[in-house]
Amino acid sequence: MTGVDDRPRSEFAPAGPSFATAIPRPARGEPVLPAADPVTVRQVRAVVAEQLAERLQARSVQSPDARRELARSLVAAELSERGRERVRHGDEPWPVEVELATARAVMAALFGLGRLQPLIDDPDVENIEVDGHDQVWVSYADGRDVRHPPVADSDAELIEMLQLLAARTGGAERTFTSAHPALHLRLDDGSRLAAVAWTTPKPHVVIRRHRVRDIDLDDLIALGTLDSVLAAFLRAAVRAGKNIVVTGLQNAGKTTLIRALANEFDPMERFATIEKEYELHLHDLPDRHPRVVALEAREGSAEHDGAGRRAGEVSLSDLVVDALRLNLRRIIVGEVRGPEVLPMLEAMSTGDGSLCTLHSRTAAHAIDRIVTLCLSAGVHMTDTFAYRLLAGSVDLIVHIELLTEHGQRRRYVSQVLEINGLGETNRPATTAVFGPGVDGRAVPLHRPGFLAELVRAGFDERLLDHRHGTWTTALDGER
Repeated sequence: MTGVDDRPRSEFAPAGPSFATAIPRPARGEPVLPAADPVTVRQVRAVVAEQLAERLQARSVQSPDARRELARSLVAAELSERGRERVRHGDEPWPVEVELATARAVMAALFGLGRLQPLIDDPDVENIEVDGHDQVWVSYADGRDVRHPPVADSDAELIEMLQLLAARTGGAERTFTSAHPALHLRLDDGSRLAAVAWTTPKPHVVIRRHRVRDIDLDDLIALGTLDSVLAAFLRAAVRAGKNIVVTGLQNAGKTTLIRALANEFDPMERFATIEKEYELHLHDLPDRHPRVVALEAREGSAEHDGAGRRAGEVSLSDLVVDALRLNLRRIIVGEVRGPEVLPMLEAMSTGDGSLCTLHSRTAAHAIDRIVTLCLSAGVHMTDTFAYRLLAGSVDLIVHIELLTEHGQRRRYVSQVLEINGLGETNRPATTAVFGPGVDGRAVPLHRPGFLAELVRAGFDERLLDHRHGTWTTALDGER
C-alpha cells in the first residue's frame, strides 16, 4: 500500500447521512463560532476515538490527511445521529453554528493533544512530565520547573488520549494496552513521547521537545556548550573521519551536539541516521544533507514469532546491519543502549567517522558501559574481546555535563578522551585531550596521537596552547 490512500472518499464514510462536507477546515478571517459544550465534545470524542482506533487497527491508513478525513466523517455521522435523537425527544435541533463548533472542537481533541497541545506549541518548553492526569511538571529552556494544571479529567481519560494517539500513527505496532503497556512514538512536531501504564499505579508520560534542529558548532559556542578551541578540534576530527561517541546523562544535550557534528559533514556525503524514533531530523534539512538515509526502528506488535521476537519488529541492530549495505561513509546511531552496540562498533571499525550517543556519568565510565552492553548482547563474548573491539573502533569520547545552579540549567562539554588502542592491562589506553578546567568546562590538556591528521584537516595545533580555553561566551557573563 502506498503512503497516500487513493481509495474513493466514500470508503471512509460510515453508512447513512453524513455532515462530512459540512465540517470546514479552519481558514483565516472566518467569524468566531460559538463555544461548544465541553460535555458533548468529550462524549463525541470518546465515541469517535473508539471507532477511529478500530478502523485504523483493522486497516492501516498511512496518509495523515486520509486519517483526518476518516475522522471527520465519523464525527459528522455521530453528530447527525445525536441531532436526530434530539428531534425524536422533542428538542430543538442544534443550530448549524453550534454543530460546526462542536465538530471543530472534537477534531481538535482527536488530532491535537488536548490540554497538552498549548505546551507542545510553546517554543520555550523543553520537557513535559505527566504523573497521572493531575500531576504535570513543565521544564523550560531557562531552567525553570513549573507545575501545570491537569491535562485530563481522570487517569482513564489520559490513557484514552494516549491510545488514540497511538492508533493515529497508522501502524498496528503502535498499541497501548494492558498487553502492551509501554508507548514510544514521535509527535508531529518531532518531539518524543514515552508513556507507561498498567505496570504503575497511575499512567506516566514524558514528552521531550527538540527545540533546535539546525545547529552547528559555532552556535554551540554562542550557547556556552564549548569554546572556539574545542569547536575547531571537533570540526577537524569529524573531517578527518574520527569515530566519536558522545556521552552524558539524560537531557545533557547529546543529540544537539550530534546534530552540530553532523553539520560538519561534506554536503555531498552519503550517510545514515539510525534511531528508535526520529530525533536528529537531519533528513528534514535537505539543503545541508541532501544524501542522508534516515532509518527508524519498529517495535512490532504484542504477538511473538517462533524466535520470540515481536511480529513485525525491526530493531536498531537490524537497521545497522542493513545500513552497512547502502554504500555509506558514516553511520549515526541516535542512542546506543542495547545489543546494537555490536554492529555499531563493527561499523566504526570498518567505516570512517561514525557517531553515536551513550548514557554515561563520565567519559571514562563510558568505556565500561560499552563493554557491559557488549557482554549483555546475547552472544558469546569475553570482556577482553569487548575491550579489544572498543579499542579498535572508537577514536574519541566527548562528554557533556548538565549542571543546574540557582535555577539555571547549563550544558557544556567537560571532557574529551582519546582511545589509543589496547593498553598493557587489556583495557583501552586513553589520553585526556580535554579535561575540566577550574569551572568544570573543557580546556586543552594533552595533544592527541592523531594530531597530524587533524592538522591535515585544517586544525591549527597552536590552539591547544590555550591552557585555559577561550570561554568568552554569555555564560561567563552570568558568573
